[in-house]
Amino acid sequence: MNKGMNKGVNHEVYGEAHGEVNAELDIEVKLILEAIYLRYHYDFRDYAPTSLRRRLKASMQRFECPTLSMLQGQLLREPEVFRSVLRDLTVQVSEMFRDPEYFRALREQVVPVLRTYPSLKLWVAGCSSGEEAYSLAILMKEEGLLERTLIYATDISQEALTQAQAGVYRTDLVPGFTENHRLSGGKGSLSEHYTAAYDHILMDKSLKERIVFSDHSLSTDSVFAEVQLVSCRNVLIYFNRALQDRSIGLFSEALCRHGFLGLGARETIRFSAHADDFSEVAPHERIYQRRSPG
Repeated sequence: MNKGMNKGVNHEVYGEAHGEVNAELDIEVKLILEAIYLRYHYDFRDYAPTSLRRRLKASMQRFECPTLSMLQGQLLREPEVFRSVLRDLTVQVSEMFRDPEYFRALREQVVPVLRTYPSLKLWVAGCSSGEEAYSLAILMKEEGLLERTLIYATDISQEALTQAQAGVYRTDLVPGFTENHRLSGGKGSLSEHYTAAYDHILMDKSLKERIVFSDHSLSTDSVFAEVQLVSCRNVLIYFNRALQDRSIGLFSEALCRHGFLGLGARETIRFSAHADDFSEVAPHERIYQRRSPG
């Protein structure tokens, strides 16, 4: 990650000396995002510009490119370079039962409503390496609902989806996962849901069988199913307002009447064009409920 950290990158282009972003950089950012879209069909054009600049800077440093134009040339010619840039552009940071109070609120305020459905479909949008999807599966299993539940876990990164589908995680992460599970109101031990081998754990087959991992872009794709719960956490903060509105519109369309939407701790629908579609269920935990149409 730190290769070439002090070599070749023109930091003044990023306006670090004066706290301003050079207009030329803005043009280069737009050009490289357009190139990525045309060549690889990944659409980052409506992602928040500040985050994009920071992540593209990391790629420039890794490949010792003094300009974005040079990085653009490399990623267009070399798919391996693009895959590395994609890892920088897609935020793959997660953990099991992250923000335990969110999962506790789901357990206490959402699950009682979900129990009333004969079958359940949940959507984890931006599932990253799968920790949240498995957390939801464990929660549903502990509540006796997993056998009638199907979880769609989607992301734009095929690399992340491959890791998620494998369900393999480092053992040094387990103490944090275990504490999160306990604080979320978990029933029994988290160890009941995985097998440990050497320095990794493997999530239980009964969880995997209820999760469908699939490629889906909130930038370009449409709704694919009616669901009772959408959980999309710490994803919208990387989008600009237009893409945030598009995403929340997709969630609203996907949710059945009185279905639930869960967002990240720093996200809200308050200023969205679709805010009137929802009422608050657990404001602090950012859980909302779809209003009845009309």
